[in-house]
Amino acid sequence: MSYFIYIIYSEKNSKYYIGCCGDLEVRLAQHNGGRNISTKSGIPWKLMYTETFDSFTEARRREAEIKKKKSRKYLEWLISEVR
Repeated sequence: MSYFIYIIYSEKNSKYYIGCCGDLEVRLAQHNGGRNISTKSGIPWKLMYTETFDSFTEARRREAEIKKKKSRKYLEWLISEVR
């Protein structure tokens, strides 16, 4: 099974959200369905970036690494690197 870290973006409130999951499609549907309190106000969310990992531990480690930077500029740099 693969695990993912993802960055989603809300144009409505101009915010990014970084998360980790095992099923990206289901998780994005949860965010856009209002099932997550911290992202409910930003619906609709658009998937901007993903990374794939073999273990949940690796994915969580990478998620923490990205969040620790606390930098919108870094997030936008990551996103621009894949486009």
